[in-house]
Amino acid sequence: MTPSVFDPIRPFEPEELAEVFGRLIADEQFKTVMKYIFPQIPYEALCGKMQQCTTNLEFQKTFCYPFLQSLMSKASTGHTIDTAAIDLNRRHTFVSNHRDIVLDSALLDKLLIDAGSDTTCEIAIGDNLLAAPWIKDLVRVNKSFIVERSAGIREMLASSKRMAEYMHYVIEEKNDNIWIAQREGRAKDSDDRTQPSILKMMAMGGKGSLAERLAQLRIVPTAISYEYDPCDYLKAAEFQLKRDNPEWKKTKQDDVLSMKTGIMGFKGKVHYHCAPCISSFIMECGNTLDKGELLNTVASRIDHDIFLGYRLYANNYVAADLLEGSTAHSSHYTAEERSRFEQYLQQQLQKIDIPDKDEAYLTEMMLRMYANPLYNQEKALRG
Repeated sequence: MTPSVFDPIRPFEPEELAEVFGRLIADEQFKTVMKYIFPQIPYEALCGKMQQCTTNLEFQKTFCYPFLQSLMSKASTGHTIDTAAIDLNRRHTFVSNHRDIVLDSALLDKLLIDAGSDTTCEIAIGDNLLAAPWIKDLVRVNKSFIVERSAGIREMLASSKRMAEYMHYVIEEKNDNIWIAQREGRAKDSDDRTQPSILKMMAMGGKGSLAERLAQLRIVPTAISYEYDPCDYLKAAEFQLKRDNPEWKKTKQDDVLSMKTGIMGFKGKVHYHCAPCISSFIMECGNTLDKGELLNTVASRIDHDIFLGYRLYANNYVAADLLEGSTAHSSHYTAEERSRFEQYLQQQLQKIDIPDKDEAYLTEMMLRMYANPLYNQEKALRG
């Protein structure tokens, strides 16, 4: 049994599932969502299948996997993963760039199963996204643990330490994987950077030196590449709203719209790339660097590995050339691909409905989202 200190944040245990399924089945919002996701299956049949699931992984394979398979057959032109650099029989902490609120971890779970893994990941999810009790129940069934972001400063320190200790417990005792984003919130401009504070939090658990604590988590930098980001126009709108009013803040409805658009919107090709585990690199650095330098060096290494792992598409090269007013990258795309991307940008621009809409600025922001992965990979290749 998982120690009770982790009860407020951990996923549900198998013996708790029956009670949780009962709560979910009785919830009208959950019923509406399930009917929308699985319109061909009577709700009673779905409930019966759910109640037959005895583990969280079984629930994922029964419900999440087929949903994602169906979704990606319509919303993408292929989703792939490269796990050649890691041993799937060992457990890892996948630290990835953050593209989509829901799908980053969900697709990783599916792709790990496709790659032959016998398990998925426990997923770090912010409590700010748990807008209703049934959503909190559902994510904890789906192997998520809660990142408590709404606590006060003193409580935050205690909750960060508890989360770090839980992450070490998952790797070392539960023998499962973890997924966590490299930063809090998505990098809206796709200029992906690992926050050293995330690593500092992770090292609050475990035993030994700072390097040993980080190395125990077996970090695997993981690059997520989208051909099209369905939320690009929403992110661009946020940039202008914040530019025009520095006090502007997203609402819960904004989060829900971002989640729905990210899940259902067209993505083109999607690729995940797992770099080698960096535990030995961390231990080598730990011999020569002080704590602050170590955290910054490990964050930079994760960034470097993610940049090298990006799969670049024609859109990335076109965006760079449109930003620069050049044809420097034209060998990487055809005239037809350039024209298609320019038309796509116009369509996305038309979806934006905000006061004093600044089309030139909004277009530039969307172009930066697509160009930044290319720029970062070019810098990483230069060393």
